[in-house]
Amino acid sequence: MTRLDIVALCGSLRAASFNRMLMKLAIESAPSTMAVEVLDWREVPVFDGDLFVKGLPAPVAALKARIASADGVLIVSPEYNFSVPGGLKNVLDWLSRGDDQPWSLKPVAIASASGGPLGGARMQYDLRKVLLYLNALVLGKPEVFCGVAQTKFDASGQCTDDVTRKFAIDLMSAFDRWVRGVAKMKG
Repeated sequence: MTRLDIVALCGSLRAASFNRMLMKLAIESAPSTMAVEVLDWREVPVFDGDLFVKGLPAPVAALKARIASADGVLIVSPEYNFSVPGGLKNVLDWLSRGDDQPWSLKPVAIASASGGPLGGARMQYDLRKVLLYLNALVLGKPEVFCGVAQTKFDASGQCTDDVTRKFAIDLMSAFDRWVRGVAKMKG
């Protein structure tokens, strides 16, 4: 069985964010048939059409190439003001420019965590709309919303909640099947 090459984006840059903790849990829960690399988008500038016409900035070009070469993308993100964090949306805006679309027919899985009870649900729905427009193939189920995340991770970032751990395992197992199914459809 071929090992899948998966890349992961976290919508929060904060090292101790609940979303980073959830992303780490998902990566640890991935089947052995997956290799997951976390991508850093910290150096991506704010989108500027004048800058774009001069060519993609190096951090954007590198991110775009890496996503294009991956078998799938895991996105774990918080919800900011009922929607997608501005920084993550900016990355998507940059990556959507040009004819070489890394998102087109790319399998994507989404998860989110928040201190509130909804677990980032509104962000996920908005992110799904954006990814649909980009022609990405977003995994429909399971949906993973980690609400009241402060009760599910300890001070060192380890998951202390068996239900959350099972959600992460189920997500990554389903994502493995989804990526492989998409690859078969592409032929």
